[in-house]
Amino acid sequence: MMLINRELSWLSFNERVLQEALDEKVPLIERMRFLGIYSNNMDEFFRVRVANLRRLSLVNRKNVDGFEGNSLELYNQVRKIVLKQQLKFEIAYKSIVDELAKEGIFHLDEKSINEEQLTEFSNYFNTSLKHFILPIILDKKAPFPRLKDYSIYLAAKMTNPKGERVRYALIQVPTEFPRFYRISGIDGKEYVILLDDIIRLHLKSIFSIFTFTKIEAFTFKFTRDAELNLDDDLTISLIEKIEKSIKNRKKGIPVRFVYDERMPKDLLDHLLKSLNLKFGINTIPGGKYHNFKDFMSFPDFERPKFIYPKQVPVQHPVIEKYNGIIKAILQEDVLLHFPYQRFDYIVDLLREAAIDPKVKSIKINVYRVASNSQVMNALLAAVYNRKDVDIVFELQARFDEQNNLYWAEKLKEAGAKIIYGVQNLKVHSKLLQISRGSGTQEKLITYIGTGNFNEKTSKIYSDIALLTSDQTISREVKRVFRLMENNLERGIFKHLMVSPFNTRRKFNTLIETEIKNAKNNLPARIRIKLNNLTDQRMISKLYDASRAGVKIEMIIRGICCLVPGIKNQSENITVISIVDRYLEHARFMIFENNGNPVYFISSADWMERNLDKRIEVGTPIFSKAVQQELDLIFNFQWRGSVKSRLIDKNLKNTYRKSDGSPFHAQMELYKHYKELGLLN
Repeated sequence: MMLINRELSWLSFNERVLQEALDEKVPLIERMRFLGIYSNNMDEFFRVRVANLRRLSLVNRKNVDGFEGNSLELYNQVRKIVLKQQLKFEIAYKSIVDELAKEGIFHLDEKSINEEQLTEFSNYFNTSLKHFILPIILDKKAPFPRLKDYSIYLAAKMTNPKGERVRYALIQVPTEFPRFYRISGIDGKEYVILLDDIIRLHLKSIFSIFTFTKIEAFTFKFTRDAELNLDDDLTISLIEKIEKSIKNRKKGIPVRFVYDERMPKDLLDHLLKSLNLKFGINTIPGGKYHNFKDFMSFPDFERPKFIYPKQVPVQHPVIEKYNGIIKAILQEDVLLHFPYQRFDYIVDLLREAAIDPKVKSIKINVYRVASNSQVMNALLAAVYNRKDVDIVFELQARFDEQNNLYWAEKLKEAGAKIIYGVQNLKVHSKLLQISRGSGTQEKLITYIGTGNFNEKTSKIYSDIALLTSDQTISREVKRVFRLMENNLERGIFKHLMVSPFNTRRKFNTLIETEIKNAKNNLPARIRIKLNNLTDQRMISKLYDASRAGVKIEMIIRGICCLVPGIKNQSENITVISIVDRYLEHARFMIFENNGNPVYFISSADWMERNLDKRIEVGTPIFSKAVQQELDLIFNFQWRGSVKSRLIDKNLKNTYRKSDGSPFHAQMELYKHYKELGLLN
């Protein structure tokens, strides 16, 4: 079975992000921010996937799926691709800086400032920065300091005129200050300088007790293995294990060392030796600046043309038709599509439930929430109003563990019932359920979504959510909550897809139906929208469907291990990927079913972990109006040509050509919702 390697497919996805930084049609500062997104993605890729690949290469040299070679050879191939992308990254950055200069905005460094600017920077350094600069002299007799994973460092080399004496030092760039410092000139021009360069300007001041005549500083950063190792010690709680593992993560083995390629060899050798690294696989030469994730916050200089035009989330016409969101849901199903429509509706729903006399209880499961979460505050309000509030927190949401622990403790102190996940399974579903009345009068209001209850990410993640009072669906969701509350209880789910119990089986059955219909010359078609497709058994099933003549259209944002367009295997499968202003995160599927299509939305990607090792929930869509809306969303995105790339075996990320006029799917979707609803 032909496959695309998972790691190589992910690198191809991140190259699509890099394409946005290179696209001159993208507003200038948004291009800079895409460099930040690319960099942040790459950090996580190395912390998680490359770290895992490194571990595999140490213990297992067998061939890797989708790659003609073993894990060590794949490890080397990843580095080659990263180095090629690094060159494109530097080209993109230089291009953006040059374009900003044409607009009267200049990027300064320590070598390009005038006396007036030097005076201002020196004043800023002496009054604000100076006392946060903590240089560390590197001494062979002293242990090398423990470095922080998310920080950037300046490695300083101090020499005298003849180079006879050399000394090395480290400076951590302070995180307490913005990375960028802006000033305006009397000439009407704007200037920006990085904190790194303000520090470089003052190296002699920082090391004033020494007599060295030449002091240089070069940026570097490194990335550690981020895997949480939860030991099997039964004497400590899951919370203690998580807290212990977060601390141990800070001591993880380095898996990447990124450095300024101008760094002198002796200084580079000293750092690598001190970090117990070897030049080669782990080392990535780059430009002068690193930690480009900070560039996601690059200033826009108050110039509207530098950023995307503002798109205010619109009101939902069904919700606005009724006096109150609960009343609306009791009347008809609602599909919310973020960020086109208001995420605030979720907070409004919780606040309404908090003061509704008929509401008895609220149940929710939480994977990732904002640090200053309105959703969590609304749940606190419900607790204060004496509602029974049950919250299932997933403490193993990677990199959000501490945030989840904070909110769990806060709500527990207020009186909410807190459940810490499900034993041996991550809880990745996105569920909310409100119970009104009791006994035979109980009415359940249910939310099933594809994205997190996070108002911050809802502004940039494109997700969908069903709000329903359908009691068939709601009673099954109630069983899911019982499962999470009592690990020994397994519910029977006739309609819902609940991983790890029946999701795979239900999707297999749906695909089998399309195969049978195709063989009987009946209408057969599958439309799928996912973030990632890696599960080999599902890919094999889709290949079976393609060979049977089922037409399959897929929109896969990120990793896609399926190879489309291969004769006698996948010639009936077409895959596109959309990378644009919003991060495509919604997951839904439409099966033709002989002219009577069936629709599902789900929290699960088609990955082994989502189908077999997590609690995930998908739901059928019964409402004809909501079905029509899912058709519209898929059709708009399938028609899209402006930001759509074709996925193929060569991973070229070729832009999809349009037969007619270019069609910008995300922009057209916003126009559609704007026409349907009212601006907030």
